[in-house]
Amino acid sequence: MPAATPHATNSPLRTLFCIGVTQEFFNAGDEERAAVAAAIPPAFESLADRFGVRVLGTLDDDQLMVGASAAWPWTSYILADVPDLDTVSRVCGIVRETEVGTGGVRLWRYLRIEARTGRPLFFGTE
Repeated sequence: MPAATPHATNSPLRTLFCIGVTQEFFNAGDEERAAVAAAIPPAFESLADRFGVRVLGTLDDDQLMVGASAAWPWTSYILADVPDLDTVSRVCGIVRETEVGTGGVRLWRYLRIEARTGRPLFFGTE
């Protein structure tokens, strides 16, 4: 097995953003859930332009997972290369800052986000 190479300090962080839907979303009425669903795409659009994040892939588990996800397994994932830890925090902050509709409620009421950072794996790359 080849030796793992150290993570260079100027390399982007391979980051898995794990996003879960809270019970509050499922407790909400149809109109409120529609407002949440409408707020999510613009909140996470243009991650490259806004944060310098290179999205490598996404996964949505909503067909095989139903209900709130307080921890693993999450509802959806974004795998990305992120410039630094501050940027990882800023992307997580999207959930704190994004308003849903006009009532002053933030997205964090309906979604959880957690990030795992590391480096690219040295095998299974093709």
